Amino acid sequence: MKVIHSIQELRDQMRGQNRAAFVPTMGFLHEGHLSLMRLARQHGDPVVASIFVNRLQFGPNEDFDKYPRTLSDDAEKLQRENVYVLFAPDEKVMYPEPQEYRVDPPHDLGDILEGEFRPGFFKGVCTVVMKLLSCVQPRVAVFGKKDYQQLMIVRRMCQQFALPVDIVAAETVRDTDGLALSSRNVYLSADERAEAPMLYQTLHHVSDAVREGRTDYAALEQQAMASLIQRGWRPDYVAIRRRADLQRPEPGPAPAESLVVLAAARLGQTRLIDNLEI
Repeated sequence: MKVIHSIQELRDQMRGQNRAAFVPTMGFLHEGHLSLMRLARQHGDPVVASIFVNRLQFGPNEDFDKYPRTLSDDAEKLQRENVYVLFAPDEKVMYPEPQEYRVDPPHDLGDILEGEFRPGFFKGVCTVVMKLLSCVQPRVAVFGKKDYQQLMIVRRMCQQFALPVDIVAAETVRDTDGLALSSRNVYLSADERAEAPMLYQTLHHVSDAVREGRTDYAALEQQAMASLIQRGWRPDYVAIRRRADLQRPEPGPAPAESLVVLAAARLGQTRLIDNLEI
């Protein structure tokens, strides 16, 4: 595996590679990330990964400087997955001057759910993903379903800009108790880690209720949030949305397979997100 830090060296290395599969990350890799590398290999060759902690997607109350940087350990993990190139630029490479041009997703998709509670987050995501795709020029890029809204926004961005890249969705990787794997899980105390799977269980309760015919979606959302609050969580949202556009479903019955329930909540100091397609 080659570890490359400059855009020009990356382009030189990738010249003639027309079937590359790309997995962008911010590092601090866990099994969920590595599963993306394996899925990428099924859709293209060679596999290229990136590690870049993107300042543009951090809000003023989110500590960019404290995000774990574990490049050496991450590189060893990627080496074992037979990744061809690890692109690991620093900020001066990605943003040699202030990034004044930004990619702003439509407000009806970018300013709801995660976008409501993390203003500017998706603008930062879209801008860096657009730039990384320009650098790597892959045929395929893999994004995880755990970040459901991000996946949808990136996919639509690529469609609307007619980028020659297919966005492949990877299923969420979970621990044996159902907790979605996340870099943030390491911040959970032992007691919080034991409680954390309740977020996924809450999504299942909502999903089961919808499948059983309940269509009072707002009431289901409020009940789920109240249940989490009783257990010591601080939920930002539990939301039943249409898979197609993440808008609220119309009143009345909807095909269950057309819906998804998403949630974000703090447990202690750790903010967890998850979702479940119904």
